[in-house]
Amino acid sequence: RSLAFPPKVPACRRPPPSMATEDLDIQAVIGFRGVVPNGLRLHPDGEHLVFPLGSCVVIRNILQRTQTFLQGHDNQISAITLSASGKYLASGQKTFMGFPADMIIWDFESRKATHRLRLHKVAVQCIAFSPSEQFMASLGGQDDNSIVIWEVESGTPICGTPAATEVAKSVTFFSKSDFHLASGGQYHVRLWNFDLPNKKLRPTGCNIGKLRRTTLSLLVHPEDTVLYCGTQSGDLLEVGLERGLFKKSGPPKEFFKRGITCSVMIPNGDIIIGTGDGTLAKLSSGTLRVRTQNQVLGEVTSISLTPDGSHFFCGTSKSNIYWVDCDSLMAELRTTCHSERINAITFPFGYSEVFATCSMTDIRVWNAKTRQELLRIQVPNLECHCVAFMRDGKSIVSGWSDGKIRGFLPQSGRLMYAIHDAHQNGATALACTSDCGRVVSGGMNGEVRVWKILRQTQTMEASLKEHRGRVWCLKIRENDQQAVSASSDGSVIVWDLNTFTRVSCLFDSTMFKALVYHPDESQILTTGSDRKLTWWDAFDGQPIRALEGSETGELTCLAITRSGSHFLTGGEDKLARLWDYDEGVCKHAGLGHSGGITACAIAPDQSFAVTCGQEGAIFMWKIPEKVQEAALDESGLH
Repeated sequence: RSLAFPPKVPACRRPPPSMATEDLDIQAVIGFRGVVPNGLRLHPDGEHLVFPLGSCVVIRNILQRTQTFLQGHDNQISAITLSASGKYLASGQKTFMGFPADMIIWDFESRKATHRLRLHKVAVQCIAFSPSEQFMASLGGQDDNSIVIWEVESGTPICGTPAATEVAKSVTFFSKSDFHLASGGQYHVRLWNFDLPNKKLRPTGCNIGKLRRTTLSLLVHPEDTVLYCGTQSGDLLEVGLERGLFKKSGPPKEFFKRGITCSVMIPNGDIIIGTGDGTLAKLSSGTLRVRTQNQVLGEVTSISLTPDGSHFFCGTSKSNIYWVDCDSLMAELRTTCHSERINAITFPFGYSEVFATCSMTDIRVWNAKTRQELLRIQVPNLECHCVAFMRDGKSIVSGWSDGKIRGFLPQSGRLMYAIHDAHQNGATALACTSDCGRVVSGGMNGEVRVWKILRQTQTMEASLKEHRGRVWCLKIRENDQQAVSASSDGSVIVWDLNTFTRVSCLFDSTMFKALVYHPDESQILTTGSDRKLTWWDAFDGQPIRALEGSETGELTCLAITRSGSHFLTGGEDKLARLWDYDEGVCKHAGLGHSGGITACAIAPDQSFAVTCGQEGAIFMWKIPEKVQEAALDESGLH
């Protein structure tokens, strides 16, 4: 066929003009990806903390408690650094096997990306700026394992070379020279001479004798005399930079457990190190003996000194940020958040100031304005699958992986009651009636059970076993007469809560993951593993229409506005989408999560929406004003 006349796209396949989606703006985030090595950076101005969260970089003003976001990556950020003056910020990401991993150089003042650099494969392991900020060195991940020198101003690569035959872990410039670097990794430490006229990197291997060590962190003395290498074995090696000869190692007697992951030198010459078992220690510079040490929660991944060197911020793999005094190493917890998958999110009825999330390890209640954790409820070694506030706000009801339903007081977190053996293999879904007298729960094996909740006793009123798969979602009608359950066996069942019988059943060839009632309760909206959004008639259970909700991954959560004008979806494609209910068109989309979205909710005052992800991040999205007006207009419901 002649290519002179390309085939026309049929009109039915062309996206209509109204299909153009706008961006959802991030209002705030709760989270910190603590596993990124040296991911927490304090800007030289002493006012801004910079850290990665998912696929965006968060810049937090410590004094004013405001946040700004740098968005440009499409996957998890794996490396981040600031230049010496704080003018430039660089971030690198992970990607999929066989694809190039992007790095972005940002102008800190304008918060704009100046260059996008693409040479490394699969992942960027480490980034370092030269002292004069003229050059930047980057190290690829284990599938790439090469060092590349870039010119910062133009964003062009100057030269590159394999870092070593073994896997390299980190790279850094000397403190005073733009043309000397050091790199370390598995069984090697190397010094590099950067020959700019010939565009060459020339390595010199460091001789550390019979020691075989994997270097995790590098620290260059401010006078460029020695290099300190933190190793996976838990000792600190001191290497002379003039000839690359091993001098000594410390501490003399006992090594640190799980390796030395990061290190920094304070003005008096002492070295502060962080270790894999959560130890912070101060070593004397001459003898490398331990002066003081302290313990924090999680593996220490970042230490960032204040400009005067009196305090530092410490980031851990448990996503905690501590403020630590350099003299005593006393740690004060400043920020905390989930470090693992979040399973559910809920707001109290009609109140937008707080919300609760539950994850692999605990339930946390958050202040939506200050983004501070108000309460943490932990049950050791158990996963919380679902959480809900009672309508009167007097208790938090939750379902756990041991099959128990537990009720907690919302202010103290004290256990009010526990329903033992509520479900075999775990309670996975919950809904509370508006009179606060009953709780409907769903289990891992497909049973739906109704519980009468009194002050002293909790009794089962009915057990409804028709689902053959996990119950993912439960909703109760406003009049408490009916409940509807969605299951992974491909059925949605409407139950009568007076006679405890099935009213109607909706079938589809999908694993249903979420459902919502339209506020007038005439329709049910469902979604699941087939990536489709389906509108159902609540009276006779017939499908009204079905739309493709995502192009790549399954949809896992749904939330609808108060008037039913719009609804929010989230899923494995990491996008939060805001749809027009009547048109069935995605109006706004927001990208920020680096893992699949597992739960979403719209605040009762309709001003913002909250999404939670598999990586433990909580994103708060600003709902556009037009959508807010439509969401609060309830005239069409009566």
